[in-house]
Formats: sequence, C-alpha cells, structure tokens
Amino acid sequence: MDGNRRWARARGMPPIYGHKHGAESVRRAVEGCCRLGVRYLTLYAFSSENWRRPMGEVGELMNLLRFYLQKE
Repeated sequence: MDGNRRWARARGMPPIYGHKHGAESVRRAVEGCCRLGVRYLTLYAFSSENWRRPMGEVGELMNLLRFYLQKE
C-alpha cells in the first residue's frame, strides 16, 4: 500500500483521497484472494516511518483503518 499520497498529489487531491482509493484496491484484492482460496495474506499497511507524518494525516489513516476493520 505504498504510493497513495503520490497518486493523490498527481491528481491534485489531498492525501486522504489516495489513502481511500488505496484501501478500496486492497479490499478488492482481498476479495479476489478469498475467491481463489488463498488461505494466508500478509499486508504491509503502516510503517514506523508513517508516525512522522502530520498528526492529522496519521489520524485520518487510523480512522480509515478502523472503518474497514469494523465494516469488513
């Protein structure tokens, strides 16, 4: 899940826009893995370096993660 901010910036959008689109891409990939019978899937979603981002962005990322964990 790398490059979401760059993707959003290239489109003139705020970082959270890219993070939301990235999360949807992950959701579709996970659904595909389920259909294919993949039993184990590892996702690398938040590195320790990400804690150095502005607190507002970190908060948005945590809220997005919470949303998908509760929704799914």
